[in-house]
Amino acid sequence: MRFSKSISAHNEASSSLLATGLIVCSILTTFGALSAHSLATNAGSWALVWIYSKVKGHREGSPVIDNAPRRKLCWAVGLLFVLSQVCERAVGGGEALAWAKAFLPVTVLLLQALGLKSNTAQNADLGAKDEGPRRGPKALILIATAAAFTVLVQPSASPPSIALGLCFVLLSSLAYSLLEEALHASWDDRSTSDGGFVSADGSLMRLRPSPTSSKVLLTSLGHVSGVASIGSALGVLAFESMRQDGISFQREFDGLTGSDWKKGQWVLNVAQGVAVALAGAVKGVLMVIMIRRNGAVPVGFIDLGAALFSNLATTMSIAAAFFSLLSTSSAWLYVAESTAAAAGRGSSRRRIRLKQLVSVVALVSFVMFALGTVRQSYFVRSDPAPPPPIDRAFDRAPEPKKPADTRSHPIYQLINTAEKDFEAVKGRQSKSLAEAVAEYRRRYRLPPPPNFDKWYEFAKKKDVQLIDEFDAIYHSLQPFWGLDPATIRARGAEALGFDNALLGMAIRRGQATLVEGGGEWQQKAIVGMIQDFVIHLPDMDLAFNSHDEPRVVVPHDDLSRLLGIAKGRTMPEAYSNPSPQNSFSSRPKYLTNGESFRQFKVTRFNRYAHQPTWLPSRLSCAPDTPARSLRDDAPDDVSAWALGELGFIYNSTAYTDVCLSPSFRESFGFFDRPNAFDVVHDLFPIFSQSKVSSFQDILYPSPWYWYGKVKYDEGKDYDWEKKESKLYWRGSTTGGFSRDGGWRRQHRQQVVSHINALDHADIMHNQGRSATSADWQTRRVKRHDYAGLFDVRFSHIGQCDPGDCDAQREFFSVAKTADQQDAWRWRFLLDMDGNAFSGRFYAFLKSRSLVYKMAIFREWHQDWLKPWVHYIPLSLRGDEHVESVRYFAGEDEGKAQAPRLGVQGREWANRVLRNEDIEVWFFRLLLEYGRVIDDNREKIGYAGP
Repeated sequence: MRFSKSISAHNEASSSLLATGLIVCSILTTFGALSAHSLATNAGSWALVWIYSKVKGHREGSPVIDNAPRRKLCWAVGLLFVLSQVCERAVGGGEALAWAKAFLPVTVLLLQALGLKSNTAQNADLGAKDEGPRRGPKALILIATAAAFTVLVQPSASPPSIALGLCFVLLSSLAYSLLEEALHASWDDRSTSDGGFVSADGSLMRLRPSPTSSKVLLTSLGHVSGVASIGSALGVLAFESMRQDGISFQREFDGLTGSDWKKGQWVLNVAQGVAVALAGAVKGVLMVIMIRRNGAVPVGFIDLGAALFSNLATTMSIAAAFFSLLSTSSAWLYVAESTAAAAGRGSSRRRIRLKQLVSVVALVSFVMFALGTVRQSYFVRSDPAPPPPIDRAFDRAPEPKKPADTRSHPIYQLINTAEKDFEAVKGRQSKSLAEAVAEYRRRYRLPPPPNFDKWYEFAKKKDVQLIDEFDAIYHSLQPFWGLDPATIRARGAEALGFDNALLGMAIRRGQATLVEGGGEWQQKAIVGMIQDFVIHLPDMDLAFNSHDEPRVVVPHDDLSRLLGIAKGRTMPEAYSNPSPQNSFSSRPKYLTNGESFRQFKVTRFNRYAHQPTWLPSRLSCAPDTPARSLRDDAPDDVSAWALGELGFIYNSTAYTDVCLSPSFRESFGFFDRPNAFDVVHDLFPIFSQSKVSSFQDILYPSPWYWYGKVKYDEGKDYDWEKKESKLYWRGSTTGGFSRDGGWRRQHRQQVVSHINALDHADIMHNQGRSATSADWQTRRVKRHDYAGLFDVRFSHIGQCDPGDCDAQREFFSVAKTADQQDAWRWRFLLDMDGNAFSGRFYAFLKSRSLVYKMAIFREWHQDWLKPWVHYIPLSLRGDEHVESVRYFAGEDEGKAQAPRLGVQGREWANRVLRNEDIEVWFFRLLLEYGRVIDDNREKIGYAGP
């Protein structure tokens, strides 16, 4: 009796409260799902539901209302739930099938209208009183479906994903419909034999009118959950590994895992799985209750609502919020109309007006959306003009490129040109998977790597802005196409098998099984960076550089041969394959089981810490470049990157090419005495966070950024008008190790001393007599007259012998140590290379200040961030330093440009430097690397949708 009263209480509760509980559980199971063990958590959820039904039935002690037709119908429902969960697991999780859930309500309605029509007629003939929930206006369900699909649609979905999504919708809808049938009907005792619930003519068995009791509800729940739990468990054995060797990391739980973070994260994962299983169990019980009270269609709306909420939580936009509101409003009106119809009431005047309003808004919205889509389809791709050739004649010192004219400031010209070029880059990005594949083949003369469709779906889900701009990956991996895949793998194993200051990771069976070496934070970050896509990666070992400095530089003749093989044989062979296989090969025999790395007794890495490195660093440069000149006083090829007499940087790629600038030997700390330097001259697959242009390390996104080692606190920032109009920098003497006065040849010391010098500087002066006749020319001034524009000082002296440290403290005016968040007081922020890349760059870009950057080291984002668009580049020569600040602080034109560029850089950084962008880039890199080390790399790839 107590259980009957409990069920009655549930029935008397408002539909809104029941729906709220169900949607909360749906959201929890969506957000907390462990994609690698989704079937296991489902099995646990259904098992808990089965236990609940049996415990309650045992407490009641009265006979269970049951018969063979209902039992078999419920078994079929449980099996359908399992099959739908397998489809969801195969496509990669609930988020990948969000678009399909838009069709759940309408598919349920369609199945009930078609498949169960004859059964309903038989009920009418028998005078059945329990007809189930009445239906609302079908127009509302169509509006809800169309609006939701507009939000959740994934144009990048591959044909297999679409097929699995459709199967998921069909199976889930059929399960909901049959469960509603089982809950609202009872069978004649004469037809309860084991012969089944399908009659000889193929229709469902004849029903007789009978009130559905709480016992029927409880019995049906037990049958469905029993089959679903057993089926899910079998799915676990078939599709999921329950080994405990997988490693994961979630930043939100960092600090709660104790001293052994790997074990702690595993415990947290188990706890998360248990929590999701509990939420899933509650969801299962509430689902059955709601189907009994309101029918199967509202449950479809609940699943749809959870998908919309999850989508908004990850990719919020005004359009997504609008169409989500339109969908949920239509769903609410549909349920309200159904409830009123079931109670024998007609539509109220208020609901009629709401239906009319929703219909008009939907019509206008869909028409505007369709027009926008058609307009985009007529977009014509325009390819960028090829860069101008670099003059390589060095019989005389090259001269900077002359400005286009003197009627506008060189900085204005650079900003205008850069912004136009960047807008063209953004405008020509691919709009579909097919376009992305075509652009990939055109750009790289290769088919995309296996699982490119999975990567594209992942990238679109993460709202990546530049879907085609990954040239840095291509250039990093191109030399490896000249090596045999087995050689690449063997060299990676050799590097990891010796104490070479590397962080090693083993990936086996779609998960990280081993990570060792490096710092703990770096281990956590790299594991966390890959865990959302590691299931799509092949088995492989990865060697990450734990030093700031790069490690691999291949002599030019060897590098030329490798590139010759790549461009002349292996890559064309892969490109000529008309139907590559969209999967990686099985694990090579040489790889271990992923529990340890093979040990080596020798290493090819040579240690040159605190020694000059210019000679080994220039080995990969071509013999005809300035860096390989036989003269010690060879001039830099400034024509390749410098504009005007002051040398504003117009080509950052050329400026950071060390082969063009032999002056770096005595002006950049890395080439004088790096703090750490373990180098190898054979092509080894070492992943580094940054590198100079002459090195062959494989660039990857720094875990320093992903882990948030340097944070930006917006609450401590200032509005532009309240900031001081100065260029600000505080830092230490990193960049190299100083011995015997070597600090005078290191870049940070040179920049700080040059900016604070008492000599003369050059600026641009408008000699025109009127605003319409400008004439910008160079003028020599006293540097001290512009000292008020700069606050650039050291706050710490380090990385030096005692004598050199003392000399620097005497030479420089050392400031007090400053907090990172103090920098927001200034309008102009300087970011400068240290031992390698500067870890403050992203925090600076996200601030309300304008960022200046002096960098020789290249990073992963070089295709996504553009100088003169998102930041102001500065050269190490420094002739343009004063004017680059004076223009933005003193000229009316510059004063207007500075805050605009600051906002532009900030907004773009918040769109392309998120952790999501880092993960997408890393996913693409590891797919490309997985192909290049595959023994069948010429035969595998993604052919296209």
